[in-house]
Amino acid sequence: MHFFITGAAGFIGSNLVDRLLQAGHFVVGVDNFSTGQERFLEQAQASPNFTLVRGDTLDFPSLTAAMRGADFVFHLAANADVRFGTEHPRKDLEQNTIATYNVLEAMRANNVKRIAFSSTGSAYGEAKIIPTPEDAPFPVQTSLYGASKLAGEGLIAAYCEGFGFTGYIFRFVSILGERYSHGHVFDFYQKLLKKPEELYILGNGHQRKSYLYVQDCIDAILFVVEKSQDKVNIYNLGTDEYCEVNDSIGWISGHLGLNPERKYSGGERGWIGDNPFIFLDTAKIRSLGWKPKLTIQQGIIRTLEYLQANQWLLEHR
Repeated sequence: MHFFITGAAGFIGSNLVDRLLQAGHFVVGVDNFSTGQERFLEQAQASPNFTLVRGDTLDFPSLTAAMRGADFVFHLAANADVRFGTEHPRKDLEQNTIATYNVLEAMRANNVKRIAFSSTGSAYGEAKIIPTPEDAPFPVQTSLYGASKLAGEGLIAAYCEGFGFTGYIFRFVSILGERYSHGHVFDFYQKLLKKPEELYILGNGHQRKSYLYVQDCIDAILFVVEKSQDKVNIYNLGTDEYCEVNDSIGWISGHLGLNPERKYSGGERGWIGDNPFIFLDTAKIRSLGWKPKLTIQQGIIRTLEYLQANQWLLEHR
C-alpha cells in the first residue's frame, strides 16, 4: 500500500514510518521539522520505498500535491505543547484543527478515503468516570490542546458522514519510548544531569498518569486499522495501569543511581490544563485481542535508556 504520514519525523511518526517500510509498504512522509528530527528518519531514507517531503500541513497546495497516489493517511502532525498552550493559543488552532481540515480537503482532492488520527486522552478533560471509556460524557475542556484535537475529531467524523471517508481516531495516553523528545522523563533526566542532588517538580507529585510504550502504540494502531471497519472508529490507547509522578521519579532516580531531594511547586496540577488523573478504559481495543507488551515502568526505563544513549537529542531540544 501507499501510505501518507504527516509528522513523519516526529516521535511516533518516525517509528510508524519504519514499521510500515519493514512491512514492505511505500511511504510518503511530510514534516516541517519544527519539532521533528532529521536523524529519526536516517533508517527510512535508506529505503527506496520512502519519500520525504519537507512541507507544512498549513500549505494546502503543497500538501495536496504530496498526497497524490496515497491509499491511506496517518495524520500525526500536531502541536503537542500542552503546558504552554495559553501562551500561544493560535498555534493549537492552526497546527491541530486547521491542519486537520487541510489534510481532509487534500484527501478529498485526491480521492483518498481512509484516515487515522492521533487524538488525545486530554479530550476527556477532567473526566468524572475513571477509567474513562470512549463513550464517556465530554466535560468542559481544560486545555487548548485537548480542545483543538477534539475539534479535529469532529471534522473527521463529519467528513466520514459527508464524503464517505473511514476514520480511525486514537485517544492516546502519554507515549514513551525510543525517539521520545518531550515530556516528564525528558525533563526530569535533563534536570538531574544538571543538578543530580535535587529535583524540582511541578505540582505535588501525586498526579496520576497512564503511559504507553511507542511500539505498543503502533501495534494497536495497525491492529485497529486491520480489524475495525466502521465508518468512524474511536479507540482509547493505553495500559491497564497508572502511576503517580512520584513513582516515575523513583524509577528514574533508581535507574540513574541517584536519590535527589524532591522540591515541589505544590498543588494538584503542574500547570493550567494539567489533568491530575488520566486513566483510560481500554476494554474496547482489548476486546479485539490487543494488549500492550510493556508495563509503564518498563516503558519509562526504555525511554531513559534511549535518552542516555542519545545525548544529542537533549542538546538539540
